[in-house]
Amino acid sequence: GKEGENLRRDCFCSFVLDHDEGLKYLSSFQPFKVLATETITGKALEADIYNAIPTEKVDGTCCYVTTYKGQPYLWARLDRKPNKQAEKRFKRYLYSLEDCKEFVWNVKEDFKPVPDTWIPAKDIEFSDGNPLPDENGHMPGWVPVEKNSKQYCWHSSVVNYEAEIALALKHHADPGLLEISPVPLSEILEQTLELIGTNINANPYGLGSKKQPLHLLVPHGAFEIKNPPTLKQNDILSWFEGCSEGKVEGIVWHCHNGCLIKLHRHHLGLRWPLPDTYLNSQPVVISFNRTKYDCDFEPRSLFHHFSNLDGQRFDRLKDIKFDA
Repeated sequence: GKEGENLRRDCFCSFVLDHDEGLKYLSSFQPFKVLATETITGKALEADIYNAIPTEKVDGTCCYVTTYKGQPYLWARLDRKPNKQAEKRFKRYLYSLEDCKEFVWNVKEDFKPVPDTWIPAKDIEFSDGNPLPDENGHMPGWVPVEKNSKQYCWHSSVVNYEAEIALALKHHADPGLLEISPVPLSEILEQTLELIGTNINANPYGLGSKKQPLHLLVPHGAFEIKNPPTLKQNDILSWFEGCSEGKVEGIVWHCHNGCLIKLHRHHLGLRWPLPDTYLNSQPVVISFNRTKYDCDFEPRSLFHHFSNLDGQRFDRLKDIKFDA
């Protein structure tokens, strides 16, 4: 999952890329694997990683809530990417390893078109009024998720624009308990979240089924790690491999200056997904009081199904089933 609206290129280790989409893109160009070293980067130290809040990196797709058509809307991540000719030029540049020269993009001609509603991510740089690509050759951005969108149908399944709510997974007030509940979109305005579920990233958490797809939004930073490892490579390895809380995709350190520093299991040569994830080791309760909402939820919608499960508790997320 891609965490954080600021989408900074900050790293935990001297050889860790934290932007997964860029990682996939570069790996097709460059004949090496991205692995962590034992050295914490200057950027991470500058951001005061030692006093940052460590949180679980959730495996999904990044979303953003901001205003569209005068109301809070869910937006899907869409990176603007180079066309074939520009991609070839960029590949040649990367393989030539000419660090002395900077690659020059023609922003108006080198990139594939995007919908008119596309907006660039907040921290993207501009030149002459045009957004500039990052070091991976991408322009991170967003597109609004329309009510009956076919392309973003899993995104649209977790929002109801009539009631102005989204289905969110977060901690319950009781320790050790998760909660699925509707959240007003106005409460998560200008926040980024991770969409997880049946049809996202091969469903590492085992949610729903082909017959009954189940998707949820997880606000970024929602799952703080209670017993994090120290910032030493061996301790982090031991934590990932030796405790239930370490059965996660990775760690995202939320620094006080707004910087996000990420470490994926893959950066340490560890596998993901896992058969038993930490997220699936915790019980979950459904809190959905439908009398609060003066609209009828469509009978096949997740909102309808979850409202019928109000107050029910399940041992694990993957145990949630809707009545046929």
